[in-house]
Amino acid sequence: MTDPTETSRDAQVERVLELAIRLGLVAVMLALSYWIVQPFLIPIAWAIIIAVAAWPGYQRLLNLFRGRRTPASVVFVLIALIILILPVALLSGTLVDGVHGLARTLSAGQVELPEVLDLKDLPLVGPEIHAFYIDASEDLEASLRTIEPQLRTVGTWLLGLATHAGIGLLHFVIAILIAAVLLAKSDAGARVTRAIARRVVGERGDALAKLAESVVRSVSRGVIGVALIQSILAGLGMLVAGVPAAGLWALLALLLAVVQVGAFWVLLPVAIYLFYSASLTTAVLFAAWAIFVGSIDNVLKPLLLGRGVSVPMMVIFIGAIGGFLGAGIIGLFVGAVVLSLSYELFLVWLREGADGQGDGQEDGQGADG
Repeated sequence: MTDPTETSRDAQVERVLELAIRLGLVAVMLALSYWIVQPFLIPIAWAIIIAVAAWPGYQRLLNLFRGRRTPASVVFVLIALIILILPVALLSGTLVDGVHGLARTLSAGQVELPEVLDLKDLPLVGPEIHAFYIDASEDLEASLRTIEPQLRTVGTWLLGLATHAGIGLLHFVIAILIAAVLLAKSDAGARVTRAIARRVVGERGDALAKLAESVVRSVSRGVIGVALIQSILAGLGMLVAGVPAAGLWALLALLLAVVQVGAFWVLLPVAIYLFYSASLTTAVLFAAWAIFVGSIDNVLKPLLLGRGVSVPMMVIFIGAIGGFLGAGIIGLFVGAVVLSLSYELFLVWLREGADGQGDGQEDGQGADG
């Protein structure tokens, strides 16, 4: 006769094995899916960010084309590519020409430094820079040999930066195309997003999904948008003033503006350089332009960063900068969204605790009465 206890135990073992096999198959499928999608994760993430940030403008295109999504998406792609590629083409041309000219000069051995500049009055580093400049004007090769390790480090960094910039530009082009598809299918995407949010956090899913959308749009305007405006204006000013390799300095201004150091720290040495090398009129006009460009973020960020979002601007700012330091530019958005959602969930937890405590006090007072 079969023991019921052993039968029950065998049935439990079979259920555990079946569950383990199912979980293993799910894990394998997820790993394979990640392996297949992994090369497209960054463009897809950027496409989602671009689609969310560009939705208000895309709605205007829809109104212009009377709700027809295909022509609106085509025009969106054209506008986005022009906005992305035109400044890059304008500024990178100066950089490429400068690099080619420097390479030809070095290969021909015709390097001639301009007249020695009087830099002794610069604070902190002025005397050292002035002494190095004098030595370089007399024997450039020997002077460069003394800083060869630093030059190698800078050259490696610049080469890596150029490689990443090229890959990043390709990612952005792909992301724009994917964003156009997402915008064309925005209704289905909104339903899927709300369904996932409800599945994860329950009835508050819609509100948190809306908050994530607002935070992405806020960061794209208040951080990326302001940084792009500053770098483009800085690059155009340097192009007009005739600054060599204006594209490189504009790119550096963009990076410093994104990490909240500020584009002014690129514009300041350029302005000093123009006072020594250009006419007084050009130098004064560029200095005024540099002050304007370097300070517009103080006006634009408070207007754009927290606009339309219930979360305090400081929470978004800390999340964006922390995310950038941890994961690069994509971390600007991920960090801001994660910290904002965490802040909202923390407030919900506090409110629920306060409400429960209040109900308990009311019940206690009723019992005492």
